[in-house]
Amino acid sequence: MYKISLRERVPSTTLATRNTFPYIMPDSQQESLFQQKVDAEQKIEPRDWMPDGYRKNLVRQISQHAHSEIVGMLPEGNWITRAPSLRRKTILLAKVQDEAGHGLYLYSAAETLGTGRDEMVDQLLSGAAKYSSIFNYPTLTWADIGAIGWLVDGAAIMNQVMLCRTSYGPYARAMVRICKEESFHQRQGYDILITLSKGTPEQKAMAQDALDRWWWPSLMMFGPSDKDSPHSAQSLKWKIKRQSNDELRQIFIDRTVSQAEFLGLKIPDPKLKWNEATQHYDWGEIDWTEFNEVIRGNGPCNAERMAARRKAHADGAWVREAALAYAGKKSKRNAA
Repeated sequence: MYKISLRERVPSTTLATRNTFPYIMPDSQQESLFQQKVDAEQKIEPRDWMPDGYRKNLVRQISQHAHSEIVGMLPEGNWITRAPSLRRKTILLAKVQDEAGHGLYLYSAAETLGTGRDEMVDQLLSGAAKYSSIFNYPTLTWADIGAIGWLVDGAAIMNQVMLCRTSYGPYARAMVRICKEESFHQRQGYDILITLSKGTPEQKAMAQDALDRWWWPSLMMFGPSDKDSPHSAQSLKWKIKRQSNDELRQIFIDRTVSQAEFLGLKIPDPKLKWNEATQHYDWGEIDWTEFNEVIRGNGPCNAERMAARRKAHADGAWVREAALAYAGKKSKRNAA
């Protein structure tokens, strides 16, 4: 019988491994090929080889994104029963339902990386996993629902549109639908503020107060400056991210100033001014001390948000148990 020799099967540069068959490519070589694939704009799929760091980075980012969608339902859900009209109520209800769906898409995407959903949820409930700091601020008035749609969802879209081209296939595909729905969310919020800003003096003052309170936390959503971010450089190299935190923040500010002017509202930053040389807006310093305190769990609503999630998880235990029992019975019937 003809046999292919080891020398014919294994490249000459790897003959040091001639006693090993089949040939196992060293991690360094696999990582080089992986980076070449990323640089060539080819999607990485779940069964493809990937560096451990890439997998961990994605699990951290996607699960944090999923947690943010789920926790993000709470500030707005608080206003479903208090919306000023049936139309506003149904629109807000649809939006909150969308956020739940986004969380499910993202948990599913993260599961393709080998991390179970139960594990991710447990990390959220234990405080080991983070979610977007913006959802630890209270929604005090109906205008806050408008500000969340306009500013918070607007900042989210700025981050998420680039993720439609992220290097990991399941994440990129999930983001296509999410971004379409987030665009509706932003228009819904801006429409609320248009109505308020054209209303009574009290209503316009309510809209201005919401902008005053949500402006700076919205800028914090893009994360620390790239020089202070522990993940930005590697995420950009792997094309998990396509633009830096600072670039996205600048684009958001440039676009949002004119929108505020249309509303007749004033952005709460005395240092905000147009720079002819750069053709961008300059702005004041962000209070990163506040950001870090909220991240550490010391924000206005951190404890309230986590208590609500833990209660919802405990109250839903019977649903999960019933679903498992039904699945078990159905499996036995099918096997019979």
